[in-house]
Amino acid sequence: MIRFGIVGFGLHAVRRLMPGFALAHSCRVGALSRRDIDQARQSAAQYKIPLAFDSAAELCRSPEVDAVVIATPNCCHLHDVLLAIECGKPVLCEKPMGMNADECRQMVEAARKARVLLGVAQVFRFEDSTARLRERVAAGQVGKPVFARSEFSYPGRNHARAWLTDPAISGGGPTADVGVHCIDALRYILNDEITRVTARGVSDADSGKVEAAAILTLEFARGTLGTVIVSIRAEYRTPLEIVGETGVLRADDGFNVERPISLYLRRGGTVVETETVSNRYAYARQVDMFAAAVEGHSEFSVPGEEGWQNQAVLDAAYKSLKSGKAEPVAAISE
Repeated sequence: MIRFGIVGFGLHAVRRLMPGFALAHSCRVGALSRRDIDQARQSAAQYKIPLAFDSAAELCRSPEVDAVVIATPNCCHLHDVLLAIECGKPVLCEKPMGMNADECRQMVEAARKARVLLGVAQVFRFEDSTARLRERVAAGQVGKPVFARSEFSYPGRNHARAWLTDPAISGGGPTADVGVHCIDALRYILNDEITRVTARGVSDADSGKVEAAAILTLEFARGTLGTVIVSIRAEYRTPLEIVGETGVLRADDGFNVERPISLYLRRGGTVVETETVSNRYAYARQVDMFAAAVEGHSEFSVPGEEGWQNQAVLDAAYKSLKSGKAEPVAAISE
C-alpha cells in the first residue's frame, strides 16, 4: 500500500483527489501539508489523514511518505517537485506542470539524474471517455481525422482559487488552467503532436492581466487541424469532437467525472452508434497506476515528459497571444 503525501491540500484535494483516493485500491493518503499548521491539522482530522505538516520539506522528508502529489499553485511546482526529487520521493505533479517549458525541463532532468519517478496529473488520460475516443479513432471509425475540437469553460468570477488571475502565480488564465487538459486530450486521442499554434484571447476587468477567454488553432504533424476554446465566463461545458473523412465522433460533455457520458458516432448526418461510459474512476485510476509504477509493477503512462510537451504548446500559445502570429511548438528532448 503506497502512502501518498499531498503538498498543498486545498480545493483540488478536497473536490477531486480525496474522492479519488477513496476509490483507489493500492494507495492511500498518509500525510498533507498546508501553510497554516492549524488548518493542516483540521484537514487531517476531517479526512482521517495520519500526518499534518506546514511545510513541503517536512512532508517530503517524512519516512511515512512513499510518494508525493504536488497540488500547490502553479508557481510553486518547480520548487516543490525539485524538493520531492531531492528527498528521493516519486512525485506526481498537478497540471500545468510548470510556469514555462524551461521549468518542466528542469524537473524532468532532475528526475532523470536522480532516477526518481516523475509523473504529471493529466487525469483525463485515465477517463473511459478519452480512452474510448482514442481507441475508436485508432480503429478508423471516422477515417483520417480532419478536425479535432475540445472546449472547456466554467464560471470563474469569485472562484476559490483567487490566484488564477495573477499571472505571476498561475502563469496564465483558462488557457493554462483548463486549456492544457484540452491540448493533452487531443494529443492523446489523435496520437499525434502539435507543431504550430495560433491563439486569440480577450480579457476583462475581472480577469485583469490574464485572458478571460481564448481560442487556439492547433496544427498537428499528420495534418489534422484542432481547435481549443476556453473560458472562465461561460457555463461549465466540455464538448469534444473528432471529425474525420468518413464519420464524426462526439461527446457533449467529454471530460465530466460526475455523471455518465454518451459518445456518438455519426455518418451522413445520422447517429449510427451510441456508447455510454463513466469517468467516475479517473482520479482513482490515476493514483493507482502511479502507485503501481512506484512499486515497479508497470510504467506510469503520463511521465513528466508529457507535461513538458504540453507546456511547450502553452508557451507557443501565449507567445501567439502577444505576437498575433502562428508560433512553432518546440519539441522537447527525449
